[in-house]
Amino acid sequence: MSIAYVDSSALTAIVFDEPHASTLANRIDGFDRLISSNLLEAELRATFEREKLEFEESIVLGIDWILPDRTLTPEFKTVLRAGYLRGADLWHVATALYVSSGLPELSFATLDARQAVVADALGFVVLGES
Repeated sequence: MSIAYVDSSALTAIVFDEPHASTLANRIDGFDRLISSNLLEAELRATFEREKLEFEESIVLGIDWILPDRTLTPEFKTVLRAGYLRGADLWHVATALYVSSGLPELSFATLDARQAVVADALGFVVLGES
């Protein structure tokens, strides 16, 4: 089963049809399962509110939420050793790292360049602009 962790930058680009979005959307469509932190929903809702658009629940339908049952302190430390990330980006990569032990081929979808470098350094297959 192919699984991809979807970061907010990726889904936001797809929803708002930003450059490279169609290529990324096609790549993501090829996965059996999509997962993310529900921070994704909060960031999407904030973007819709900023743009004065109504959020459609169907946008996040089919994404399985990863809800850690403990602090992500070990993952935060591991991610930051691989490279600096801002808070929300750190949370997404740490959440992906949290579930990755059981998912050795986990892909990470992002359009954030710094986040992509760190995710790659941690061994994720990174889906982005290319």
